[in-house]
Amino acid sequence: MLSVRLDNRLDTLTRKAAAMEGTTMSEFMRRAVAERAERTLSGGAGGRLADVIGAVHGGGAARARDSGTAFAELLAERHKRQ
Repeated sequence: MLSVRLDNRLDTLTRKAAAMEGTTMSEFMRRAVAERAERTLSGGAGGRLADVIGAVHGGGAARARDSGTAFAELLAERHKRQ
């Protein structure tokens, strides 16, 4: 069993969202946490490295022009294989 404290704004938003879905607050929270955990754990390297991807600029614009796209494609391909 886990208890979670929400500030007033998040509590209000969560209650409204649960009501709109016709579910209980507990069920809404369980689904939200499950979705976030699955997304985080299945994100692969791209998700774990998102804060540092593109942080280094090495000059050589001609060679590196398409490196971001190439890297994203490589990560997507690896994710498919997992």
